[in-house]
Amino acid sequence: MTMTEQPAESAEKESACCARHGDRVGRPDAEPPEPARERVNRRWNEVLQETRVTQTGVQILFGFLLSVAFTPLFRELETPDKVIYVMTVVFGASATGALIAPVSIHRFLSGQRMKDEVVAAAGRLMVCGMVLLALTIGCTLLLILRFVVPGVLAEVLVGGVMLWFGLCWYVLPLLLRRKAARRAEREQA
Repeated sequence: MTMTEQPAESAEKESACCARHGDRVGRPDAEPPEPARERVNRRWNEVLQETRVTQTGVQILFGFLLSVAFTPLFRELETPDKVIYVMTVVFGASATGALIAPVSIHRFLSGQRMKDEVVAAAGRLMVCGMVLLALTIGCTLLLILRFVVPGVLAEVLVGGVMLWFGLCWYVLPLLLRRKAARRAEREQA
């Protein structure tokens, strides 16, 4: 048992929660309901894995962005490109903060028996961090493509990439969540 775990909830609450989240309770091929303590531990481990992946990427990207200001070509940037650069660095710093915050929250709240709250807060921070990371990547791409591609094509390409991120990172998961909720409703009826 880790220091931030909460005591296990009652079986009644657990069954209601599992049914609400689309688990296949009551079906012959269904897995047994997951105890509350195991569920919060599994969710925390998932947050840790996701954090490890995103933290590394955002930290490498942020380090790259910081080094750009010290290159000889940076002085030759026009004002719009410098504005894009500043926005990119601010988004990158903000993404870094949001994606590392779950570790800080866990450390400060360790031993307070608040694991459910820690997992929920970490999940929200991860979503926020992913939005900021998408903006960082979009601005970085815009800054680079403005040097490489003539005219408005850079903005069009970045718009396409950002649309792709939105579809992959947000629309698809929301559609899958909605589909699971409808399936759970049909199974309960």
